[in-house]
Amino acid sequence: MRISRLIEITLVLLNKEIVTAKELAERLEVSTRTIYRDIEALSMAGVPVYMSKGNGGGISLLQDYSINKAILSTEDKESLILALKTLQVTKYPEIDSVFEKISAIFNDDNSEDWVQVDFNQWGSNPNENHKFIKIKKSILKRHVITFNYTNALGDTTNRVVEPMKLLYKGNAWYLYGFCRLKSDFRIFRISRIKVLVINSEVFSRRKKENIQSLEYKDEPTKNVTLKLRFKPNALYRIYDDFDEKDIVRNKDNTYDVTVTFPEDEWVYGYILSFGNYVEVLEPKHIKDIIITRMKEALKIYEK
Repeated sequence: MRISRLIEITLVLLNKEIVTAKELAERLEVSTRTIYRDIEALSMAGVPVYMSKGNGGGISLLQDYSINKAILSTEDKESLILALKTLQVTKYPEIDSVFEKISAIFNDDNSEDWVQVDFNQWGSNPNENHKFIKIKKSILKRHVITFNYTNALGDTTNRVVEPMKLLYKGNAWYLYGFCRLKSDFRIFRISRIKVLVINSEVFSRRKKENIQSLEYKDEPTKNVTLKLRFKPNALYRIYDDFDEKDIVRNKDNTYDVTVTFPEDEWVYGYILSFGNYVEVLEPKHIKDIIITRMKEALKIYEK
């Protein structure tokens, strides 16, 4: 515990020119006497920390001091930055403070400037109202949570869940846990979770299932095999979204794709997102649904 506290003190000092013993004590939830002992221990260990008295005084490090970075090579540092950048684009809370500490460790304010990663659409915010932080806390502390959840059909239900794991898949965060309403394990998309409350009840972790084999049991399980024909204008998306072996190029430079998806609101919206660059060849009932929805959309603009 003391080693962790000494590291935390060093990181705080690296990121601030001067800090008082009282501020450190409040942050670390210890007495000021303990802080003084910790400062002495750091000094004996070779960390150039010193204390100044009087108005504006406090604890600080010698200028230009940085933690010895010999344990990490340049390649190690770059790999660490890339990993943190990748985590950052998932909107993982508190990651910015980690970057601040990393910069302090390497004494380099530009240590992460060589790479930028962005998976997210403009305006996306999967962690509104600190849901992610609340879920993470409930998992670590094993507290039952309750929330309202809206599935792909638009149905909203109140759930009581024993949270077990956070998942990141398909550019979105999900919660995996045991749902008491369904008496089974479920996966919930965090952006669809509303009014989340951490309860005081503590639960015992149940036997884990293989998450890879789980289906989204709250969503429709009926699958549909689509045969779609795309115009060349949509080629960039075709190769982004489908395996090359599933893409057939026709003589007229159109492209046919046969793919199986769960049949729900998502698949209708996905097809419509291609606008006039796609035609549903099969099955007929999906083609009819798309035609009806396009006609209904057109009515809005013909008023």
